[in-house]
Amino acid sequence: MKKLLTLLLAAAMTLSLAACGSKADDNSSDNSQPASALELLNAVWANYSDDDKFPAAGGDSSESNMTDGAPGRFSTEDGEALEYSLTFPAADAGKLSDAASLVHMMNLNTFTAGAFHVTDAAEVDGIVSDLKDNVMSRQWMCGFPDKLVILTLGNYVVSCYGAEDLVDQFSGKVTETFADAAVVCDEPIV
Repeated sequence: MKKLLTLLLAAAMTLSLAACGSKADDNSSDNSQPASALELLNAVWANYSDDDKFPAAGGDSSESNMTDGAPGRFSTEDGEALEYSLTFPAADAGKLSDAASLVHMMNLNTFTAGAFHVTDAAEVDGIVSDLKDNVMSRQWMCGFPDKLVILTLGNYVVSCYGAEDLVDQFSGKVTETFADAAVVCDEPIV
């Protein structure tokens, strides 16, 4: 009888350890790198409750990339469009392999977010610096954004600027969605 109880206890402990191991494996996918800039922003947007979502659009002006109510793909081919719409430095456009955007439908200065996949990891810090300088030196019209936040996630640079509450919420959703995301700039726009 003692032998049977020992065997049952050993089996229960083995199953318990196996179950814990599978939970760790499930959580590891939460920290994985997204396959694209659009996947990154879609994952963050999906982390918003319906009550927290604001009127949004995404993508560039091409019919195939433009979206309503969700992030959209943004071509990296046109540096001037990246700069005009997302305040991404046109001179750095050639360093990107992929981009996506999510903006407030009423006014870009209320909220604009971009996710940019940098081809060479060695270029990430320089792009963060250039992006910050470009946003901070901008002459704003039709509303003045409150703050800028820039995050990094591997070869991704994610920027957002606009109303402080929307920017803080977005930044929080990025770090909730991707545990490896790091805030590298969180500053008021003055």
